[in-house]
Amino acid sequence: MIATAEFRLLSTSGLLGYGFPEASLAAGIARNPQMIGVDGGSTDPGPYYLGSGKTVNSSRAMKRDLQLMLGAALAAKIPLVIGSCGGAGSNPHLDIVAGLVREIARERGLHFRLAVIRAEQDKASVKRRLAEGAIAPLRVSPQLDDATIDRAAHITAMMGPEPYMRALDAGAQVVLAGRSSDPASWAACAMRAGLPPAPSWYAGKFLECGATAAVPKGHDCLFTAVGEDHVVVEATNPIRRCTPSSCANHSLHENASPNIFVEPGGILDATDVRFEAVSDRAVKISGMQWKPMPYTNKLEGAEFVGYRAITICGTRDPLLIARLDDFLESVREATVFKASGIEIAPDEYTLLFRVYGKNGVMGAREPVREIRSHELGILAEVVAPTQEIASAVLALARVSLLHTDFEGRLCREGNMAFPYSPSDIVTEPAYRFSIFHVVTPKDPYEMFPIEYEAV
Repeated sequence: MIATAEFRLLSTSGLLGYGFPEASLAAGIARNPQMIGVDGGSTDPGPYYLGSGKTVNSSRAMKRDLQLMLGAALAAKIPLVIGSCGGAGSNPHLDIVAGLVREIARERGLHFRLAVIRAEQDKASVKRRLAEGAIAPLRVSPQLDDATIDRAAHITAMMGPEPYMRALDAGAQVVLAGRSSDPASWAACAMRAGLPPAPSWYAGKFLECGATAAVPKGHDCLFTAVGEDHVVVEATNPIRRCTPSSCANHSLHENASPNIFVEPGGILDATDVRFEAVSDRAVKISGMQWKPMPYTNKLEGAEFVGYRAITICGTRDPLLIARLDDFLESVREATVFKASGIEIAPDEYTLLFRVYGKNGVMGAREPVREIRSHELGILAEVVAPTQEIASAVLALARVSLLHTDFEGRLCREGNMAFPYSPSDIVTEPAYRFSIFHVVTPKDPYEMFPIEYEAV
C-alpha cells in the first residue's frame, strides 16, 4: 500500500448495461483516473433475479458497456473493477459477466489477469454458521432456520472492500465480483491507495450511481477525486452539473437515513457533511466520519413461491368505479366458486387485484381514499404451485371481471376493456426474499474465494 494525497476514480453509469455516452468515457479518461468501475446490481429489481439466476440487463447491453470499459482500462493501464455482477451477484450472474469479458478478449485479442470473486454461499456452510450462532436477523426478518436455507434457490453474502484489495494486490487488472456492498469496490481502491475509510466509502456512495448526483439526471459517467478528508465529484458530460443541492439530494438515495450508513466493518457517519461548489460543475464534500464496528456481512436469499399468470384490463364505467371494492369482492367470490367447480381449492392459489388510479402503487398505505380518476386500470394476478392452476384460476378471474353484475349496472356486455389478445399472460415464476440476515465471519475474506485467470 502506497499512501497518496488523492485517488481518482471513474464510474461509467449506475449499473452495468445501462449504457453511457462514449464521449463521456473519453472525457473521463482524459482526467487520468486510476481505476474504472461500475456497479453491477442490487436488490432493487426484486427477488426474481437472485432466485432465477437471470441477469437484470441483457447480455447484449452489458457486452457493449464492457467492450468500451475494458478497452479504456487496458489502454490506460488501470484496473477495471465491477461488483455485484449481473444484478444479484450469485454464481450464475457472475459467470455470465465473466463469460462476456472472455468473449470480448477473444474477439479483440486482449490479454490481462482476471480475478473473479465469488459471493454465493453453499447451504452447508450457512447452516454451520447458523448453528455456531454467527447469523442474526436483519431488522424485522424472522430467525433463520435450516428449512428456510434449504428452500433458498441462491444465497449470497455481501462483501466489503477487503477481497477487492486482495485481488488487486495479486496483480489483477480486471476484477469481477459477486454480490457486494454497492460502494465497496470504490472504497477498496481508494483505501488500498492509503486514503482513510470515511472519504473512500463516501465516494463509493456517489460512484455506485454514476452521474445521477448531477443535474439533469441520466445514465452517464462520474469522475471523483478522493482526498484525505474530502471528496470532489464531477460529471464528465458537459451537459450535467454537480451542485451542492443535487449532491445533498443524492445522499437520500436508497437509505432510511441520509446520515448513517452501515457497512461491513463500520458506520459511515455523514451527519456533519458539508457540500461546497468548487466550480459550476463540481462539488467538494467533506466532514464525513468512519466509526469502526464488529465486522459483519449481509446474507441475501430468495426462494421459489409459485407460478404466475396475470391479466390487465381497464374500466371507465362511473357506476362500477363508485362500487369498486364491493365489485372486486364479488369477482373474488365468483372466482372461488368457479375454481371449486373444477376442483381447485382456495388454499391452492393466491388471487390479487392491483387497481391503478386508486391504490395500485401504495396499496393499503395510500392516504388518498377518494377515487379521483374517471378510469381505472386493474391488474389481476394469480400465483399457484403449478402453471396449470395459475392459468386456470386467472382465466376464471378474467371472466368474472368481465361479466360480474353489480347494483345499477347499465352495461349489457363486458365490464372491462382488455388491451391485449390473448388477454391472459403467463409470466416468469415468482420468488420472494427469504433471507435478509447478517453473519459475523472469522475474517473479511473467508466467504469470498478468489479465482485468478490469465485471459
